[in-house]
Amino acid sequence: MIRKTPTWPVFIMGAVAALWLVPLAGIVMMSIRPEVEITSGWWVLDPFTFTLDAWVEVWTTYPLGKAFVNSLLIALFATILPVLFAPAAAYAFHYLKFPFSKVLLLILVNAFVVPNQVVIIPLFKLWRELGLIDSYLSVVIPFVGLSFAWAVLLVKNFLRNFPRSLIDAAQVDGCGHLRTYFYIVLPNSLTAMAAVAILQFMWTWNALLIPMLFLRENATLPVLLSTISGAYEPNWDQRAVATIITSVLPLIIFLVFQKYFSADGKNRSGAKG
Repeated sequence: MIRKTPTWPVFIMGAVAALWLVPLAGIVMMSIRPEVEITSGWWVLDPFTFTLDAWVEVWTTYPLGKAFVNSLLIALFATILPVLFAPAAAYAFHYLKFPFSKVLLLILVNAFVVPNQVVIIPLFKLWRELGLIDSYLSVVIPFVGLSFAWAVLLVKNFLRNFPRSLIDAAQVDGCGHLRTYFYIVLPNSLTAMAAVAILQFMWTWNALLIPMLFLRENATLPVLLSTISGAYEPNWDQRAVATIITSVLPLIIFLVFQKYFSADGKNRSGAKG
């Protein structure tokens, strides 16, 4: 007897999705209406005046284009480096036997739990002495260093379920660790690398504290968003516009990688079959 799949989870998930869409709808409504109409609530539709004045004002008043480029460059460099080097370190900790490996892994775990605020003052003094304030390196280096620990641990946990038979077969064929890593482990670890890329890109793109302290002329979008607030007026319409611009690229990246995950999962299932 074939059991029918219950439909109630679909309704629950639909209700949760609708709740998540409410803030998005509010931000969009605030960005296309005058500020005087949204002070009593964006859901109040009487009166409703469609206008793009906030979009024009934000784009002409604030350097959104430059801030977008700054955020993109910083996020790309801060994402590419952990994605390239974290899998190699994870492979070394998981498959290689070398002195003090457990001690180094313990230090790595401790680095994972260190709050970002702890290193802010020493880094600021160091960057000031080296003349790196307001340079991309002043934020890329902390982003890479603070994320390397969890990136290595994430890939290492992924390798726990990696088929050992593939490693043994490569060694039987005469492959050393270097060839085994590049030709066997790395091509089959794309899912873990994609997860690291998504999390790292989202964190660096939305980061506020480190760019706000270390950047001046090269401000990022979140830093610029925090400044779009008048001394006597909150400028809710302009802040809504800046929020939408800041959120568009991470949303696209997330959707693209979600499709990649699905395709990768189907390929794995087909390969096993």
